[in-house]
Amino acid sequence: MKKLPKLAAFSLAMLSASTMAATGITYKSPYCGCCKEWVKHMEENGFEMKSEDHVNMNPIKMKLGIKPQLASCHTTVIDGYLFEGHIPASDVKNFLEQKPKLAGLAVPGMPIGSPGMEYGDQKDRYDVIGFSKNGMTMVYNTHN
Repeated sequence: MKKLPKLAAFSLAMLSASTMAATGITYKSPYCGCCKEWVKHMEENGFEMKSEDHVNMNPIKMKLGIKPQLASCHTTVIDGYLFEGHIPASDVKNFLEQKPKLAGLAVPGMPIGSPGMEYGDQKDRYDVIGFSKNGMTMVYNTHN
């Protein structure tokens, strides 16, 4: 068998790693349809998702460090980062590619028109918030 030159082997390995789907686990209520729709949105955008249903999400959010002002209906962990609420898959992909020194992203509440919260042509303007473990926040992206 012929060996690939080192650069070609490295390029092939990098290509394979970049095309692999990130796997996430979503903690959600078994009664929330919008959570299921958000998981579906993520899967349609290349993520491998697993779900774990919990009737009471508060202990999970507290354990993971989600502050009440950032809370939404579901919490996802991907590659050690936290993703709270109805964040567009494109923002999650960009965030994971950048690997910033943040704990994760959040879309507080449940804005109409965000992934999983579609309602006809109605769309609220909303921010995707980046947050650190010590509670600092910043606007990561805005969607109209």
